[in-house]
Amino acid sequence: MHGKNTKSKNPYNYKVLLIGPPNVGKSAFFNQLTGMNVNVANYTGTTVEYTEGKMVIEGTEFLLVDVPGTYTLDATNEAEKVAVDMLGEKPAAVICVVDANNLESSIYLLLQLLEQELPVLVALNRSDIAREKGYDIDSDFLSRELGVTIISTVAVTGKGMDKLKNTVMETMDKDRIPSPSWEAGKKARWLKAEELVVRAQKLQQRPLLRRQKWGEWLVQPWPGLLLAFVILIIVLASVIGIGMGLRQAILLPLFRNLIIPQIVLLVESIISPGLLQNIFIGEYGFLVKGLEWPFTLVMPYVISFYMVLSVLEDSGYLPRLGVLLDGLLNKIGLQGSSIVPLLLGLGCGIPGVLATRSLNSSKERLIVSSIICLTVPCISQTGAFISLLAERSILVFLAVFLVSGVALVTAGFLMDLMLKGPRKQTLMEIPDLLVPRKNIIFKKVWIRLRGFIMDGAVPMMVAVALAALLYETGLMAAWGRLLRPLVVGWLGLPEEAAVPLVLGILRREMAVLPLMEMELTMLQLFVGAVVGLFYVPCVAMIAVLAREFKLFTAFAVLFFTTFFSFLIGGIFFHLGTFILY
Repeated sequence: MHGKNTKSKNPYNYKVLLIGPPNVGKSAFFNQLTGMNVNVANYTGTTVEYTEGKMVIEGTEFLLVDVPGTYTLDATNEAEKVAVDMLGEKPAAVICVVDANNLESSIYLLLQLLEQELPVLVALNRSDIAREKGYDIDSDFLSRELGVTIISTVAVTGKGMDKLKNTVMETMDKDRIPSPSWEAGKKARWLKAEELVVRAQKLQQRPLLRRQKWGEWLVQPWPGLLLAFVILIIVLASVIGIGMGLRQAILLPLFRNLIIPQIVLLVESIISPGLLQNIFIGEYGFLVKGLEWPFTLVMPYVISFYMVLSVLEDSGYLPRLGVLLDGLLNKIGLQGSSIVPLLLGLGCGIPGVLATRSLNSSKERLIVSSIICLTVPCISQTGAFISLLAERSILVFLAVFLVSGVALVTAGFLMDLMLKGPRKQTLMEIPDLLVPRKNIIFKKVWIRLRGFIMDGAVPMMVAVALAALLYETGLMAAWGRLLRPLVVGWLGLPEEAAVPLVLGILRREMAVLPLMEMELTMLQLFVGAVVGLFYVPCVAMIAVLAREFKLFTAFAVLFFTTFFSFLIGGIFFHLGTFILY
């Protein structure tokens, strides 16, 4: 269903929209109501993504659509336009998720929604946090005033979910939808929202909880910056440590001692020795390296990274990190909010680029997207670096990431000088600091791991199959001789290192993984890793850049990353040779 409007092809009985502002917990709602049966699609004619899945209530199947997060229905940006269009398709019901901690702005959105005269059910979410802060909300009063059913929920624990499901059917079966009793218009809505909140919400002063105190400390320069440094060190150590443990203790023995030997025996019993057998189980065997590289060298670090990222996301720490780094990022033309797409880019460049839609200017979007393509290694690439370097020399591994950091700052500074456009002030919503829920983290990791297998591991296996074909037919050797002056003369790498330059176009980590099979010096490993770091984004990334910006921008990034990777790699080789020898 990718790229399709669900109105035209709805395999379920009814469609229900889940709508609310960003950071209100809609994803937790969606997971509770649908489980793992989800799809991600682009709304017709746009680049805005939304999630949809099956919700079953009393044997009736619903298509639940998680509408892109929006503060209003004023249609001032693409996400708001999509929300308005989806509402215009007349769904069977709408679940509006209201934030009990930011009640007035949520009520404003609810008032706009009720003006659409659709069957609306309201979930007053994060009510537990509101009570901790001393807020007492009279949901019965709001229900009477607005003519809607309001259910208090805590989505991360599942509280209120059963009642919410049961009420969806009642909401759909209402004979009459009450007409709004307030005046339309922005000013009138805000006045109405303010009036309702004053009458419905009472505040009782309570001492700050320890979690709330930590939330305040984490956004202050002291001790926030020190804590940020410690947290980032823990994050790096966790990604490497957990990933390396999974690789060495579980996945590597499983594949090398059990799965791959059985595959080799099976192929040898079916296919006689020769070209075809070698393509399957030879030097670059499709069924050997094609399984070992993605599933034992890369996947462990994909799992560990997304575990750590999910903890940072669900705890509410990422926006706080953005606030702390806002001053530093301003010096290279970025805002604190840029930290979110940059960190997502460490997982995969594609969601990192897509996340730039939330930034305030097209200039900042272009800077962040270019930085992600040039200097931010995705987790598959990082896993390749760890497998290639960390087990031989942690210092060389850290040196590669130091080069990445210097390049990030330099690229941002230069692009800020060259590109025209205003520098807007930072506007960030800081959610409450929460204790992450294990079940939510495991669901997120599983969904992202499933995405890696389909979008990462499978293309990687195709790239290995191409490498096997090139190697066994002699085309690899011919390609190496053609690029010998560049690869051997300028980069100081062996002739066969020309192959990763071809495979890296398909998948970024494939510019690095084949180097593991070569006998390289530490300097050559470093040079190869640097070239792989700056080398061209994968085909999928180029396609996303062309879609999000222009085809010219995508080709400009393709050309510059290729040129820059060879330039810097050669400089490091000759400089290293001069110093060491």
